[in-house]
Amino acid sequence: MHPRQDGDSPVRVGVIGGGQLARMMIPAAVNLGIELHVLAENSGDSAALAATTIGDYREREDVLRFAEGVDVVTFDHEHVPTEILRELVERGVRVHPSPDALVYAQDKLLMRERLSELGVPVPEWARIETAEQLDLFLQANGGRAVVKTARGGYDGKGVRVVSSSTDIADWLAVGDPLLAEELVDFRRELAQLVARRPSGEIVNWPVVESIQRDGVCAEVIAPAPRSAGKLADVACEIATTVAEELGVTGVLAVELFETMDERLLVNELAMRPHNTGHWSIDGSTTSQFEQHLRAVLDLPLGATGTRDQWSVMVNILGGPAEGSLADRYPAALGDQPTVKVHNYGKEPRPGRKVGHVTAGGDDLDEVAYQARAAAAYFQDDNLG
Repeated sequence: MHPRQDGDSPVRVGVIGGGQLARMMIPAAVNLGIELHVLAENSGDSAALAATTIGDYREREDVLRFAEGVDVVTFDHEHVPTEILRELVERGVRVHPSPDALVYAQDKLLMRERLSELGVPVPEWARIETAEQLDLFLQANGGRAVVKTARGGYDGKGVRVVSSSTDIADWLAVGDPLLAEELVDFRRELAQLVARRPSGEIVNWPVVESIQRDGVCAEVIAPAPRSAGKLADVACEIATTVAEELGVTGVLAVELFETMDERLLVNELAMRPHNTGHWSIDGSTTSQFEQHLRAVLDLPLGATGTRDQWSVMVNILGGPAEGSLADRYPAALGDQPTVKVHNYGKEPRPGRKVGHVTAGGDDLDEVAYQARAAAAYFQDDNLG
C-alpha cells in the first residue's frame, strides 16, 4: 500500500456499487480505520450506511469524479464498462481487480476461452452466433444444453436450458454472441474462495458446498461435507491457478461442479466477495470482506481457519409479506440465540436476497437446523 501524502488521514477505499456486498465491507473498514466511500445508484441502496455518492457506474464522468476522491477503487459488482476502468488506470488510479482481470468475470465467453487456454477444467462449450451453430452443438451433446448471455447474467438470469435453437430465438435476434455449454451431470455445486494481493500473496478458505434453488444460492455449508483430501486440494489448485494466471487482486470466488464421476469443472467466476463466502463473517478467523480490503490495499492477508467444525449460512430470500425483518427479531433471536442475523436493509420482494443467517457448531445436522429455523422466521412462502 502506498503511503498517503496528507499526514494521518485515513486510507479511502472506493467501492463501485451500493449493494449488500459493499454494506458488509463497512464493519471491516471501521475496524481497520479505513474510510469507505460508495458509488451507489440510489440513496436508499443497501450500503448507504457508508459515505455515499449517487451516480451511474455506466457513466464515465460519474465514475471518474468518484475515483478522484479515493485511494483505491474496488467493486460490489462486475458491471462497470471495461473502457471506463481502463481510463481510470491510465489516469493513475489503483483499480483492484484490474480491468484486464475483471473482464474475465464480466464476459463468460472470454472467461471460457482463457480458462481453456490455461488447461483449467471447464464444461464442453461453444460460441454461438447462429441457430445452426446451436443445433449442431445440441446434436453433439445429447440434445440439451445450457445457453448463457455472455454479459450481464447472475442469480439464474441470462441462463436457459434449451433443446432447440427456437428456445433462444429472441436472444439470437439481438445478435450478440452467446455461450452454449454441455448440461453437466453434477453431484453437487461447490465454491472455492481465495484472496490475492498485488504483491502475489494468496490464501484460501475451505471449499464449501452451495445449495441452489431456482438458480439462486439458498444455503452454504462450510467446509463442504466429504471434501477433505484430494477434492479440497484440487479445488484450491484450480482457484489458485485462475487467480495467478489472470492476475486477480482481491477476493476471487470460483464456482464449481462436482460431477458424478468425481471431476471438478469451473462454472462461474466472481472477482469480489461472494454469496458463498458470507459464512466467513462469523465462521472464519478473517472474513472475506476484511480480506478483500486487505488485499486491494496490498496489506498482509489474514488467517482463514474456521472457528467451528461446521458453519451453515442460509439466505433470507424475499422476506416477510408484511413489515420488516426487524419485526421478526424477537421470535427469531429468542428461538435461536446462537444464530447470527445479517440484515441488508432492503425492501422485501419475491426472490430478493434481503439478508442471511449463519450458525456454527460441531454437529452439522444441528447447525443446519438452527440456521434454517432462524431463516424461516423472516421468510413468508409468497416471497421466499
